[in-house]
Amino acid sequence: MNVSLTERAAAKVREIREAENLGEQGLRVRVIGGGCSGFSYDLFFEDERTEMDQTFESHGIPLYVDMMSNTYLEGTEIDYVEGLHGAGFKFGNPQAKTTCGCGSSFST
Repeated sequence: MNVSLTERAAAKVREIREAENLGEQGLRVRVIGGGCSGFSYDLFFEDERTEMDQTFESHGIPLYVDMMSNTYLEGTEIDYVEGLHGAGFKFGNPQAKTTCGCGSSFST
């Protein structure tokens, strides 16, 4: 299993890359300590992977995931949602046992 984007999330990533003139940069997906449930998700653009990364491609978007984060993200699908409470990337993480109310942090 790997980390993937929905088509809607990939389209949003392409839109942001174009608006910010980021060329064909990939998306770094990682887990960091913190947040109300213990771990938080972090996304940012990056030029290239490191030798410590797993690299996935989803809908033409390169995804870079370090080995530690991959342990927590295996099987995760990232979507982009818009609703009454705003818009943003949503993580469908089968490894998460609990998530906080805002959905930006989780615990295993």
